[in-house]
Amino acid sequence: MDNSQQQTLTDIRKTLILNASIQKVWSAVATSEGIAAWFMPNDFQPEVGYEFHLEAGNFGKSPCKVTELDPPNRLSFKWGKDWTLTFELVALEGKTEFTLIHSGWNADMVTEFGQPHSVVRGHMDQGWTGIVQKLSSYVEA
Repeated sequence: MDNSQQQTLTDIRKTLILNASIQKVWSAVATSEGIAAWFMPNDFQPEVGYEFHLEAGNFGKSPCKVTELDPPNRLSFKWGKDWTLTFELVALEGKTEFTLIHSGWNADMVTEFGQPHSVVRGHMDQGWTGIVQKLSSYVEA
């Protein structure tokens, strides 16, 4: 019996307009160096199926796997055992609309570290607000 759909929590979505070209934003979100500059150190490679790790500080190395790559508009990867991160980019006359989507939340589940998704989602929702601001500062510098 699959009741996983009943307790699904809404995706975290953060959208902002960046004063930078789509190519500049793409290189910030789809290269190892770019991701390290605003998010976490990593050994990412932009190829579908590629397995890499995010260096999550106290939480150690988080396993990830690239699931979708559509330059310069969309990148998705599995993060840890439950989550998917998606970066969506839309070109707007010299600027870029950037949307981060963090999905895979379920009220019945816990993280690898035994924390309920419902608790972690609240922390991450706030955390992403600051992280996307770091991206903004990085690409607009």
